[in-house]
Amino acid sequence: MLLNPAGLLLTLLTFFVLALKVFAFADALSRPAAAYVAMGKLTKPAWLAILGLSVLLGLVTGLFGLFGIVTIVAAVVYLVDVRPALRSG
Repeated sequence: MLLNPAGLLLTLLTFFVLALKVFAFADALSRPAAAYVAMGKLTKPAWLAILGLSVLLGLVTGLFGLFGIVTIVAAVVYLVDVRPALRSG
């Protein structure tokens, strides 16, 4: 049985993006709530809600579609903007 390379790539990409979202959620969970306020970011419960919904919607919608793209953007914003600020503070 031959594997479809495009299907395999899409499956790997889907798992990678899901792992990225789960990592962002776990990281947000591990940071102290006071650090979010001190760095002028949204509160910890707000980020946990955003990233938790991102994981759930990512499981339901996959990579494509409006919700899929929005959930990826939410995780990337956390990882690129919020996480470095929390780590430096």
